[in-house]
Amino acid sequence: MIDRFLRQYGDRPVMYARFSFYPPCPRPKLVHGLKPHADGSAITILLQDKEVGGLQILKDDKWYRVPIMPYALLFNIGDQIMSNGLLKSPVHRAVTNLEKERITVAMFRSPESGSEIEPVKELMDDKRPKLYKIVKDYTATYFQYFQQGKRPINAVKI
Repeated sequence: MIDRFLRQYGDRPVMYARFSFYPPCPRPKLVHGLKPHADGSAITILLQDKEVGGLQILKDDKWYRVPIMPYALLFNIGDQIMSNGLLKSPVHRAVTNLEKERITVAMFRSPESGSEIEPVKELMDDKRPKLYKIVKDYTATYFQYFQQGKRPINAVKI
């Protein structure tokens, strides 16, 4: 089954890094370091700041702080089309700190531009029908809806 996931990435999947610097903020309650979103990559690997927290996840309409684990890598599932919703992509955000700066490094792995992605057939049956449409060039679809403040995953539901 892993082979089916990887084949959907295409022959030249995309991998990129984002280095983020969040300076101290005099009004952290009013400023997001990064607005709430779910990642558009298939998987994200994050190295958090070893001293200053700021990552939060949304669950049941409540924000929870992700604990700092120095030198640990945090793996995050991106949008959940290929798993047919079995693996969930968490909505998360980065918040700023009043007194301290924060630095993070994230690696993103996404399907090749123009690749079609869809739920893996082995994860569908009579009890778990197909939940998502086939999507060509998910990255473009992701950014189109992200800029509008919408979750792209909702736009491709059947």
